[in-house]
Amino acid sequence: MEKSLISNGIKVAIVADFLVNFGGAEKVVQVLAEIFPDAPIYTLLYHPRLDKFFPGKKIIVSPLQRWFRAFNIPTKFLFPWMAGAVESFNFSGYDLVISSNNSFAGGIITEPETVHISYCHSPTRYLWDTYHNYIAEQRLPEFGKTIVKNILHNLRIWDKLSAGRVNVYIANSAHVQKRIRKYYRRDSTIIYPPVDTNKITPKKSNAGYFLMLSRLSSYKRVDLAIQACNTLKLPLVIIGEGEARRNLERLAGPTVEFLGWQEEKNKLEYLKNARALLFPGEDDFGIVPVEAMAAGKPVIAYGKGGALESIVAGKTGLFFDELTAESLTVAIRRFLTMEKKFDWRAISQHAQKFSVEKFKNDIMVLVDKYARHPERSRGT
Repeated sequence: MEKSLISNGIKVAIVADFLVNFGGAEKVVQVLAEIFPDAPIYTLLYHPRLDKFFPGKKIIVSPLQRWFRAFNIPTKFLFPWMAGAVESFNFSGYDLVISSNNSFAGGIITEPETVHISYCHSPTRYLWDTYHNYIAEQRLPEFGKTIVKNILHNLRIWDKLSAGRVNVYIANSAHVQKRIRKYYRRDSTIIYPPVDTNKITPKKSNAGYFLMLSRLSSYKRVDLAIQACNTLKLPLVIIGEGEARRNLERLAGPTVEFLGWQEEKNKLEYLKNARALLFPGEDDFGIVPVEAMAAGKPVIAYGKGGALESIVAGKTGLFFDELTAESLTVAIRRFLTMEKKFDWRAISQHAQKFSVEKFKNDIMVLVDKYARHPERSRGT
């Protein structure tokens, strides 16, 4: 289908919020770039450390790039200008634009005949469902929080209005699909994110440690994993960096080890040798649990969000019901009593449902439908 689109002379562009660090959203952009090798990538901000993920690609940045690179300004301080920056991109002459969006990329302006397909990782959380928590977490005086509230209020209005510019929404999970319906009042098609399952060799044995592979942010709830393993005196390896690391290290007992950021090769080795992956946060989908399952390892996860769509209770992992260390501790104890019942081959096979190949095929089925028949995208 990709060849049929190219042979018909369809001109495609890809849009990303930011290409600064490499995670799940950036992986989607990378795979989209593989599907459409001639498509340029538009993004608000770009860091050269991602060159290895996008070799030879034409990257078009917004005017904010010079401030970001010249003065090393944190991304969040540029938020008030990002809506205007994303609207400055000119997509004249493109037949199809695909955005990978969880904040601003969905707000691009395209011509009436251009089809805009938005792969939505999530309606912007700090504008909608986590707004009040986000404000509470800001270490600002009251007048500072008032300024932030006003900025976010205006961005929320823009976000809702700009959602009407999208022709077709793709949700990365049923969890996100519900949120797109609630906040944007739009229908969407579910296509799960791509996971490099074929690059991960499953392994039956393990080295006895539990693993957390996550950005060290408060909403990832790494603290729950630390507290549970402190209580049970079980070894826990934590891979990842983030603003919460110092506080988490203070919380950690002698069985908890922080390894910081790791190269992909090392990360996969730790996954393959883990006893189980702990996934205590609520995520929109969660690529790491799928990677762990591809390695044949069970996942102990919080029973909300996208984890409910990728993990099969009793077959590929277990859930805990309350967002507390006590609830996670009970789940780990339960895992220890039934650990031998998990079949590493069956776990790995289940993960293939989320492969890169399936993602590419699902994207091209949808793109082929709307690129050939743009009138179908009206009013969706």
